[in-house]
Formats: sequence, structure tokens, C-alpha cells
Amino acid sequence: MDTSVSRPELLLVADAVSREKGIDREEVLEAMEQAIQKAGRAKYGHEKDIRATIDRRSGEVRLSRWTEVVDVVENEDAQIALSIARKFRPEIQAGEYLIDPLPPIDFGRIAAQTAKQVIVQRVREYERKRQYNEFKDRVGEIVNGTVKRTEYGNLLVEIGSAEALLRRDELIPRETFRNSDRVRAYIYDVRDEPRGPQIFLSRTHPAFLAKLFAQEVPEIYDGIIEIKAVARDPGSRAKMAVISRDASIDPVGACVGMRGSRVQAVVAELQGEKIDIIPWSPQAATFVVNALAPAEVSKVVMDEEAGRVEVVVPDDQLSLAIGRRGQNVRLASQLTRWDIDILTEAEESERRQEEFRRRSGQFVEALDVDDVIAGLLVTEGYHSIEELAFADPDELAGIDGFDDSVVQELVQRAEGHLVRQEEKLDERRQELGVTDDIANMGVFTNQMLVTLGEKGVKTLDDLGDLAGDELVEILGSDAIEEDAANEIIMAARAHWFEGEEGATPSSTPEGGAGV
Repeated sequence: MDTSVSRPELLLVADAVSREKGIDREEVLEAMEQAIQKAGRAKYGHEKDIRATIDRRSGEVRLSRWTEVVDVVENEDAQIALSIARKFRPEIQAGEYLIDPLPPIDFGRIAAQTAKQVIVQRVREYERKRQYNEFKDRVGEIVNGTVKRTEYGNLLVEIGSAEALLRRDELIPRETFRNSDRVRAYIYDVRDEPRGPQIFLSRTHPAFLAKLFAQEVPEIYDGIIEIKAVARDPGSRAKMAVISRDASIDPVGACVGMRGSRVQAVVAELQGEKIDIIPWSPQAATFVVNALAPAEVSKVVMDEEAGRVEVVVPDDQLSLAIGRRGQNVRLASQLTRWDIDILTEAEESERRQEEFRRRSGQFVEALDVDDVIAGLLVTEGYHSIEELAFADPDELAGIDGFDDSVVQELVQRAEGHLVRQEEKLDERRQELGVTDDIANMGVFTNQMLVTLGEKGVKTLDDLGDLAGDELVEILGSDAIEEDAANEIIMAARAHWFEGEEGATPSSTPEGGAGV
């Protein structure tokens, strides 16, 4: 009996599909084999292991049934006992297969339709896999495509053999595209989803502007000029920081181009978006000043811990520094990654004077000195009574008009003020009913004890009932860390377990808490 049939047309179909879809010929033939295999199982039984092969040279189709040889049969349709299999092949071992050729299938209408569906489905899967593999490594590239259709303001863009999505919120405001329009966009994400690979495009992404400049400016493409940061208000204004690796090349001038030709090409693509090109600097203060251009800056005060910078500008530069609807300072903040506060010189001067009055008034009231001495102390950088009480007498004596007797008197008055302040806080603590048990733990200042009392924490039991984060919230994260707070609370709970076997109570965090 002939167990194969020659179908050279299958090879022609595989070649055609491979060329049209850009899929490997071998994958198309594998899809055909699975289709024939499925039709074979429909004829001979779905439980049986039916396999089909197509000869890659002649197109000959062979169908066969594979039966696994096992010691103990669990599935009679797909397995055979070793003792029985050896009657057909004496040398066969468990784990091998008996292969029985089957007659070729005469495809009916239903079988042919089923085979076609399997082939189409597998070809579609291979096509999706090919598209994902092609575009997953192209994230960060600019592509040119054609608008295929519009859905609820979102554009479906044809880029080569794939389809990408350009969402409405990734379009520059007020720009419109119609079907068949050409569009240039930036690939910012490619995802392999169940419905197929999803390619996401953007025209508002900061990197889109950077890539456009890389296409227009050879020095950027060659790596001589580097774009360090970009901030955009799409369709309105953008700021770009650049640096040159070659001291002889001006990075700003190179990006602007002869008579602005290079920057204008990018501006035209971005629907007239104004672009400020500024030199990048490793010095944060200098970079902030550059980023606020075209406004002039008089003074910069950095607070690195808070990530904030205070910028003082002349009164007539305030509106320019802030920009329309805060655009200039907002973009500068995004570009530098610093929170920027803008002050005029008049505002800064007034605030400085107020700060001077407040600090000098503190010395006048606490030390019973005149305005001149208080002013001198503030001018020399003493901001609190504590600083003065623990100051180096030699440094104080170096202030004009301060002799040893004056220095000694000031330090004594400062120390006396601190003692009186502590006494008042202790009296307030007792008025609030905060017990000595908490005070004697030795971990809280009098001010902390008063704060606890005002929040209703007055006994060890009250303290033990708190969680670590609650104690931090009461006292403030500047005063105590959560780990230390947890240790204090465990120490406060120690008396709950006194007398229990194995308990090791402690009254202080340093001793550990027995639970």
C-alpha cells in the first residue's frame, strides 16, 4: 500500500507565503505539517499520536502513527507494552517509539478548511513573532510611516510590514493627520501582547527631539556633541542641554547651524516648537543659571539635601524667569532636576532683613543685650542661643568690640537661658502628667516629653501601645528614626513581661527589650 503522496504544489505555496509575509520557509512548512497532522487525528482518532512530514525537496507527504513503548501501559491509544513491542522489533527499548505508516488522507471540504485555518493561524503567529523580534531592538529609533486609519483620535501607522499605534496624547497639540499622510515618530515601547506585538509611537517624548537633532547635526551623530538633558512642553517650547567633547567646537552653535538652519529643521518638524539650546555644566548652580535663560540671575542658593535651589533675579527679570504660565521655570526645573524657587532682589532683601530681625530679637530677649551686640552676633553667623552657649570663647573674642569679660558674660547668660528653658519644659512636662518612668528612660529631651504629653502619651503603657511609625509621626522624622522608635517602644513594653519565664526585661533600648 502506498503510504505517501507527492504534493510539489505545497512547496510552491510555502515559498510564496514565505516571500509575501517575510517568514522563514521552514516555519511555513512546519505549519503545513501541523495542519495535515490535525486532519490525520480527526480521521484516525484524536487520542492517537499522529504525525505528518513533508519532504523539503520533493513535497512528498508522509503520515504515520507513533506509539510509545513503556513498561506499564497507562494510555492504550498512544502506548504499547515493551513485551508486545518486542514481537515487532526485538531490539526496541522502553522510551522508544513504534512508527506505523498510514495511508495518505483524501482531504474533504471540512478537512481542507480545518487545515487552512491551522496554517493561517500558525503563519499569523510566526508573523507576529517576527514583527516583535524586528522591533523590540528598535526602541529609541525614529521611524517614518503612513497613517492607515484613525480611531478615536489615535492613529494606526503603517511602518514597513508592521502596524504601530500613535495615541492622541502622544501627538503634539493642535496637529492633525489624515489617512495616507506621512508621519515621523519615535518608538518608545514595544510589547509582546496576546493579540500580537504592540508598537507604541510618540511625537511628544523628549527623546524624539534629541533624535531629530542627531539626524540634523553630524557632530551629535559622531559623538562629538552630547545631549545631556531635554525638557519639553510639546508644541510650545523646549530646552535642551548640550556639551562638546571637543573644546574647539561650540555645542550651541553647532546645534543652531548656519543662520539657524539646523534648529529650524527641527522646529518645523515639531510644529513651530521654540527650542532653547543651552550649555550643560557639571556645576549645578551654573547649570541652573543657564537653564533659566534668557532671564538674568543675580544669586543662587543651593539646598542639596532637599534638592531645592533658590534663585534671585533682578525685579525686571522676574516675569522672564518665570515665563508664561510658569513655563520657563518649569522647563528649567525638569531639565536640571532641581526644584527651583524664584525670588526678586527686593523680596530676597526683605526676607534677609526679616530673618536678621528675628534672630537678633531672639538674642535681645534671651540674653538681655542691646540691638548692637545682638546684630553683631547674627552678622558673625550665630543663629541660636545653643550655638552661643557652646561657642569657642576665642572665636567670640575675635568679634570687634568683644573683650574677655563681654564674652564670658554672653556665654554665662546663654547657658543660664538654656537652663531656665529646660526647667520650664520640665515643669510643663509634669503639668501634662508625663510620668518620671518615661523621663528616666533617658532617650527623650524635655521638648520631646512635652510633645508626647500634648499628644496624650503620658505613661509607659501609653508609649508601649504605639507603633514605631506612630512615634516617629508624633516626634518628627528629624528627631527620631523608625528603628530607634521601635527599640524605645519595646523597652517601654518590657514591664508587661516581668515575671514570665525566660523574660529579660529592660528599661532602656540599649539593654534590649525582653518579649
